[in-house]
Amino acid sequence: MLTINEARDFLRLDGTDNDVIISSLLDAIPGYIEVSTGMSVAQQNIEPLAKTVAKFILQLWYNAEQSDSDKLQRTIDGLFKALSVMARTPTI
Repeated sequence: MLTINEARDFLRLDGTDNDVIISSLLDAIPGYIEVSTGMSVAQQNIEPLAKTVAKFILQLWYNAEQSDSDKLQRTIDGLFKALSVMARTPTI
C-alpha cells in the first residue's frame, strides 16, 4: 500500500536507519485495517482513503509517545468508520 520511500517522506525521515522498523509496520497495516474495518487488502489497494489511513496509523505506531497521539487515534477511528461503510458498499 505504501512504499518505504513514501513512509520515510511522511514521517519526515532522512536515511535508511529505521527501514527495518518501518517495513515491519508497513507489513502490519493492511491486516490491521482489514480486521478493523472489514475492507479487504485488495479493496485497500484501490481506495485512496485507505492509503491516507495507513499513513496516520504509521505515524501513530512509529511515534507512539507523541503528545497528540489521542487526537491522531480519534482521527483514525473516524476514518475507520468511513472505510467500514465503503467495505460494505458494492462497487458499480
